[in-house]
Amino acid sequence: MSLYYEAAQFLLPAQGQSGSLKSRVFGSKAIKSAPKQIFALVAETSKWSGILSEVIDNAQLLRQERKLSPSLALLLVHDLLLSKSGIAVPASHPLRVAVTRHKARLSAELAKIRIKKLVTSNEELRSVLPSTDDSQATSQEPTATPADGQWPHPRWVRVNTLKTTLEDQIRTSFGDFECVPSLREVLLAKPGSKALHLDEHIPDLLALPADTELVTTAAYRNGLIILQDKASCFPAALLEPAPEHGDYLDACAAPGNKTTHLAALLHSRCKDARKARVWACERDETRADILTNMISRAGCQDSVTVKAGQDFLLLDPEKAPWKDVGSLLLDPSCSGSGIVGRDSTLAVTFPADRDNDSIQSRSRKRKRGTQPERKPSAAVALETAPQEEEEEGQTDAATSSRQLDVRLKALSAFQLRLLLHAFRFPGASRISYSTCSIYGRENEQVVIAALQSTAASEYGWRLLRREEQFDGLKSWPVRGDINVCSGAVGSTSAQARQVEEACIRCRAGTEHGTQGFFHKPGVLVGNDTAPEFTAKTLPPGSAPADRTFKPNNISEVPGQADNPAVLRSHGKESTQTTAESTLGGATSGDVHQGLGKPIQGQSSSELHGGKAGAGREGGLVGVGASGAKSGNQMVDEEMQAGQRGLEKEGAKVAGMKGDTEVGADELPNEKA
Repeated sequence: MSLYYEAAQFLLPAQGQSGSLKSRVFGSKAIKSAPKQIFALVAETSKWSGILSEVIDNAQLLRQERKLSPSLALLLVHDLLLSKSGIAVPASHPLRVAVTRHKARLSAELAKIRIKKLVTSNEELRSVLPSTDDSQATSQEPTATPADGQWPHPRWVRVNTLKTTLEDQIRTSFGDFECVPSLREVLLAKPGSKALHLDEHIPDLLALPADTELVTTAAYRNGLIILQDKASCFPAALLEPAPEHGDYLDACAAPGNKTTHLAALLHSRCKDARKARVWACERDETRADILTNMISRAGCQDSVTVKAGQDFLLLDPEKAPWKDVGSLLLDPSCSGSGIVGRDSTLAVTFPADRDNDSIQSRSRKRKRGTQPERKPSAAVALETAPQEEEEEGQTDAATSSRQLDVRLKALSAFQLRLLLHAFRFPGASRISYSTCSIYGRENEQVVIAALQSTAASEYGWRLLRREEQFDGLKSWPVRGDINVCSGAVGSTSAQARQVEEACIRCRAGTEHGTQGFFHKPGVLVGNDTAPEFTAKTLPPGSAPADRTFKPNNISEVPGQADNPAVLRSHGKESTQTTAESTLGGATSGDVHQGLGKPIQGQSSSELHGGKAGAGREGGLVGVGASGAKSGNQMVDEEMQAGQRGLEKEGAKVAGMKGDTEVGADELPNEKA
């Protein structure tokens, strides 16, 4: 009976808990029943809760059976009326007896609902159940668009090529489905539709209508197909696995979807698992068990080695086997804000004619004269906001905002540590970093901080540019957030644009049918602080003319006949010669002697012990600038004075051939 008591705890609103129903069930250490059984029971009961509550209320079950709580009544009536195996407790158990003795009345009320809904069976009744977050359907035509702008999320299925092929699965498991050319037709398909779309970005990926049930099929149980969101397939695809790239390391591997996808891509390029291995690290022992089961079901245990309890940050990149790792896949813990259906509370409708929902016995006495206070269902309670509590609600919102800020700060610091540690693997040439978060602090800002680190420049990491990415994702339209990139500390506008273009984002509720996701592919190509340089030796005379050095020889001046800049038009040739191509070259001797020699300044004697400066007047006095004459007059008189000086007997001027060089201060003053 513990199954129903434990399931009832997850059916109630989560107090102080976060995460999806699946993560809360499988992460709980306080349950004794099988997590799969609890999860299936709670999920199905929540889907049927609206109809079951109406059945319970109309049958007045809770008024007649005081031992039952609304949550227990929902679970037990679900299994009584809808489960093939019935209630999973002994026939003599008091709680089972309390429900089964009302089976006729309960069945009659369910039949009335079927008549009202114009259906004849429970299976048909299932098709008209209200849509939930992970099972969205619509009756709109394929050519329409959602009225609220929010597109439904399809059921993504990856064909496991380790065990089967895409062609085999389309022929067998999906033989009754019709292939449609666009994803839009799948997103807007009517309930129960058998539409199937082959994804154009990721190989072996199929999109099916949201209400397609696959967990009970043989293909799913045997690992031939894997339920994996499209966005979750990007990280492994961006690494483009190949044996020649070395081993692969998934740093945070559980639950194993990306790990098995990595193994499948590697297997498609090389059947020999010994040539390249996939290492899967998972620090949490419980999650490591889930990872191991996933790898076994996918059939890749020969190529994947699970390191249970291994903290990626404690690996020594310089030691074997990690020094042989050529590519790393990093999908660290994050806020999970991009996951479709990530709610802390299920949308459950409870029976409305009881005042309290305790899974303990209802034997307490009420005070006479008091009226029971009706407790609204969980779905209603979430929408109720009394005005007198508005101020308190604002305080709670502010507190929640502060708590989120603290959480994002801690998460982004951890994510950056992981990325910087991945930079240190000496054999690695590619890293794929991804999160299922919509927050820039966990995405672009982490990337920019990593690129600005000394580790990035020391080991030579940069972003994989869009044109270098996997062919299927070059055309992906949603890139990084430029506002987040521009707001990152220390980022330039050029760097912000580079990060925006290289990174990939997926947004929930769009026509692309993905969850919220972020991808950053990185590649090791050497230090990118300097431009890339490539050199190639070509046979003599075969190099392009625009990249060939042709010096002008000193012995000849290029003529138009040798000029390569020839203009051709209608069979006639004309030449076009630039001015610089008519200048002869210069030798080393020309540069250091003759015309190329710099003009001389003061001599050493003038600077260090001669009569330099003796008797001179300050400023320009002594050179004809102290008078009140015009500039032209001064120049003319100075030139005439020099000429007259040459005619005087015994006058010597420094620089004349055959004379000893005389300093400027030794020349006699010449006056007009």
